[in-house]
Amino acid sequence: MASAASIYAFVSYPDAPYTESLIKTALAPLGSAITIHHKVPSGVHESEMILQWCTYDEMSHELTLENPQTVLSSCYAIRKSLIRKHFLHRAIQEYITKNPQSPLKQCVPATWDLDITHSDELDEMWVDDLYDLAQILPDESPEGSVEDEKWFILKPGMADRGMGIRLFRTKEGLQRIFDSFEADSSDSDDEETGRLDNDTNVVTSQLRHFVIQEYLPKPVLIDPRECFDRSIPASELGGRKFHLRAYCVAKGALKVQLATRILALFSSSAYKSPCPDDEASSNLSAHLTNTALQESRGEENVRLLQELVGCTIFPPDDTSDQKHSIVDNVATCIGEVFKAALNSAIHFQTLPNAFELFGADLLLTWNFRGQGKPSFQISLLELNAEPAIHLTGPRLDWILKELFSEIAETCVAPFFPQVHVETAQREGDKSCLRSCLDVQVRGAGGWNR
Repeated sequence: MASAASIYAFVSYPDAPYTESLIKTALAPLGSAITIHHKVPSGVHESEMILQWCTYDEMSHELTLENPQTVLSSCYAIRKSLIRKHFLHRAIQEYITKNPQSPLKQCVPATWDLDITHSDELDEMWVDDLYDLAQILPDESPEGSVEDEKWFILKPGMADRGMGIRLFRTKEGLQRIFDSFEADSSDSDDEETGRLDNDTNVVTSQLRHFVIQEYLPKPVLIDPRECFDRSIPASELGGRKFHLRAYCVAKGALKVQLATRILALFSSSAYKSPCPDDEASSNLSAHLTNTALQESRGEENVRLLQELVGCTIFPPDDTSDQKHSIVDNVATCIGEVFKAALNSAIHFQTLPNAFELFGADLLLTWNFRGQGKPSFQISLLELNAEPAIHLTGPRLDWILKELFSEIAETCVAPFFPQVHVETAQREGDKSCLRSCLDVQVRGAGGWNR
């Protein structure tokens, strides 16, 4: 164990060496008091200072809970209402019911959650958990496409990397989806891998909790090539769907900050409105923007929000204001989401000696309500713990280095009296983090103080 004057830093991301390297680089300027190790400390004395900057599964949560003055950890022990889709939906619905004027009401698509073990349970759900949805959905598929028909998207509550996501527009279509999941799970070879040949397939053993969301029409479209080559003729551009990836840092009990350098993550093929062939299909490359589905393409479909300024969707005369309004709306949305999670105290419990990095995914669509020009609408899709930051690619790794450096300065350094660090000089002397939320939970300093 390190001496009392030093800080034992347990750093471990076994499946994400790039993340581990970012952490080590960020800790280096904090001085020689920090010594980096790759195993959980044992035989801890109550006066010894420990930093756990590691994955949730590698972390000793007992150390965090039992030593609020001397152990700082990079994960909250309980945060289901943020990172599990069905828990997040329930927390948001409860919060909106209590706070009907919350901006969050406009930031989430219509959503239903369900727990289902076998596909034959769906019939009963149409008269119970999914009664409201049953009033909207037709029983069977109409012939061809119907103008202005509503589509919905099914998402497993606990699967990631885009697994198990499907589109449907009818009760029959949803039934086919669950039937196909059961058929997939009957193949023993597929069960061993948990993933089939098609990109978004999963087996039933991974699934039970689901959310159904209204598929948001009229997404903002852009060709990512246009960011770097404005000479491409408009006739050769192919509008692609994208979502915004916003990194946010939660600290203590509780401050939340947004990294203002927001990413735009594009789908791998040109967008087209949902059609009958998409119903229950596992090939949704025009609709899904998950970078995990596009690892073979590297950073080809990753851009900064700033790089979209001047492209087709951002008229050159007011680009800056539009970009800043998007960032403002994202900050408001994330702040409200954390308020909703705090309202669900069983499934999100803050700690004064914890911090955590989350990746928030939001969709940018057109809002044609009201008079005048259409505006942008931000809609929250999900929050991710331990986001796959390596998929950002080397071209934009500087924003991740900057982000982790600020996490070290604002979350780690203030906790340990041995650390004295000068804030790094940045462009315009501005931090890349802005406040989304600053509240006191369970009294000043959190529940352990």
